[in-house]
Order: sequence, then C-alpha cells, then structure tokens
Amino acid sequence: MLRPTPFHPRTAPLNQPQNWRRWAGYATSGQYEMTHEREYWAIRNAAALFDVSPLMKYLIEGPDAARLLDRVVTRNVQKMTIGQVIYTPWCDAEGKVLDDGTLARLGETTFRLTAAEPNLRWLEMNAVGMDVSITDVSHQLAALSLQGPKSRTILNRCAATPLDALRYFRVMENSIAGIPLTISRTGYTGDLGYELWIPAEAALPVWDAVITAGADFGLAPAGILALDVARVEAGLILIDADYTPAHHALVESQKSSPFELGLGWAVELGKAHFNGKYALEQEKVRGAEWMLVGLEVDWVGMERLYQQVGLPPQIAPFTLRASLPVFCGSVQVGYASSSTWSPLLKKYIALAHVQRPYFEIGTRLLLEVTVEHQRKLAPARVVRLPFYEPVWKKGSLVG
Repeated sequence: MLRPTPFHPRTAPLNQPQNWRRWAGYATSGQYEMTHEREYWAIRNAAALFDVSPLMKYLIEGPDAARLLDRVVTRNVQKMTIGQVIYTPWCDAEGKVLDDGTLARLGETTFRLTAAEPNLRWLEMNAVGMDVSITDVSHQLAALSLQGPKSRTILNRCAATPLDALRYFRVMENSIAGIPLTISRTGYTGDLGYELWIPAEAALPVWDAVITAGADFGLAPAGILALDVARVEAGLILIDADYTPAHHALVESQKSSPFELGLGWAVELGKAHFNGKYALEQEKVRGAEWMLVGLEVDWVGMERLYQQVGLPPQIAPFTLRASLPVFCGSVQVGYASSSTWSPLLKKYIALAHVQRPYFEIGTRLLLEVTVEHQRKLAPARVVRLPFYEPVWKKGSLVG
C-alpha cells in the first residue's frame, strides 16, 4: 500500500483529476488541475510548489563522514564547505552509475544525502571500519520544492531570515511559521528555486505559510507532469527513464557511466580512490562511446510528415518517457529516452543517447515518430544542454 506524504491532507483536496503517481512507495500528485498547463507556466512565470517528500534522505555523521562520502561519490567531498550543496552521481566498481542526488554539508562532520532509490545498505557496506553513523531520515523529513522566478520573493515573505544572500547550491538554517527547517537553493526545474527540508510532524504549517505568502504572486501547487516538462528543458536526467541503475540492469548495455550521461564535469579523478575511479580513468583516456545530448526536432520537417496524411502535428502534451530510435541516414545511432513539447521554447525536444561520433553539437540526425500508426523519421539536430537556463537561475536579478 502506498504511503501518504506529510502534505497529503493539503494536496489530496487539491488533486481535481485524482491523478496520483507512485514514487518511492508514496502517492504523489501527477497534476492538480485537469491539465498541467497552468502548473507548468507557474514554474516559468511565477512560482510552483512541489511535494518532494518521497526523496530518499540520509543523515551521515561522524569523524569519518566526509571520508565515507568521498569513497562513494564522484565529487570531491573534502573540498566542500559548511553550507555547500553539490549534485553528484555515484558508481559501482566498473564506473557505472547506481544513483544520483544532492549532498549538503550541514556541519564539519554532518552531511545529508538525497537519492532517488534506497541506498542505506550500499552506504553501510562502504562504511565498514569507519567511525560514522548513517541514519535513514526519509520518513522523518518532509520536503517542498518552490520553483520559479518569484520563489525568492515568496520565501522572503514567510521565512524568518531573508533569502537574498543565499547563493546557488548553498543551504541555510531558517524557520517558517515558527518551525525550524533548512532551505537549500536547489531544484529540478532549471529555474530559480529552493528546497525546504522540514520535520515531518511540522509539515502542514509550513505548507500553509508558503501558500499564503504566494497568494499575490501566482503560486500554484504543481505535480509530476509539469515537473517532467521543466526538467527536460533543463537537461536534467531521471533515473529509470534516462538511465538504468547499474544494479538493476539486466545486460551490460543498459548500464551508463557518468561520462555517457553528460556528467563528466561531476567526476573528479584528481581526488583519492573512490568507487569506479580506475574504470573512469580509463574511459576518460579513450573517450566515451555514448553521450547523452539534446535533440531539437525541425518543426517544418515534422509538419511535412503529418501533412502527407492530411493532419496537423500530433504531439503529446506531456513528457514521453519511452525509447525512440535515433538514426543517421538508415543506420540507428542511438535513442531518445525523454521527449516533450516545450511550451516556452515552442520546440519539440528530447534527451537522447547517441553513439560516437554522432553526438557532436550540430550533427544532423533523424528521430523516429509515429504518424497515423506509421513509423516516420523527423529531422533533428544535436544541440547543447540545457535547452533553457534563465539568467536568474544562479544570479540575483529576479525574485
């Protein structure tokens, strides 16, 4: 049976279509209105409030906390300062990605790791012989994600301490409605955004305070469907959609390295030994055989395919998490794993895994689409990720 999140008493009455999605054993809203359009535009024009409580959360404490995490993740944890947050994948011994998430340094010997899937056993196996404690606080810690250009303004209305000085990928202690919590300047939309980490038993007063503060700024509760479109625009990968965790893969070809997922920037080979380092060093030298890239479909070419059968283009209004073959001429050279119509960019875009040498920026490829039950090939080209990144995401120009 699925668990309700700590915010369920607020989200359930708002869920008009009763569209619920399974996420890490929880029921979470797919959308709150009959379509997710207003929720999407709230992300890009105002602010949207997501219940992200199903994220796995681990509190890692002790003298060897940084040493353990440095062994597990591909980033250099020893360089992190107190109050800093990093995004990082972590790998098996062969350098294949097991999961990805954020890591926050809350104190000299205290960290909080978020993940998509359970990782407690993995962390404990790597911690053998170390002076460290690992606590699964997934159920004890509720989480909200407030995303959009008005998110800072809204939080400044309800938080005890203003957010103006909080830098990108930093975390601070704060309080809302008298509830102590932490707020990180992070998110999964590619926009200005914050995530609130709240004791589960005090979740509802925080929800109410944020909703009240955002009433004058177009704040809207938003669900998975709107989030899915925004994260593709931001070029952000999703586990079990854009990659298969290495320990779930049935065959070797289903596994991906950080380099193949476009996460080479998050692999710090100069640090001490970590899981998968030797394999990743070798891959760095020879170069990745695959790469996750952005694909932008030529809309005129797409229209022609539908005109041949007397129809306008038929594009799903939500993100398609399905494999669509990618060709160069008549040869398949990859596949798209997430594709969507971008309402903001007015483009059909996709995250695609493409073989070398076809993943170079500007390469002309073909994406398989279905037109009246017939498989057709729409012209597309490889573009740089992210598809969309507003100037206020990292700066302080808006909000």
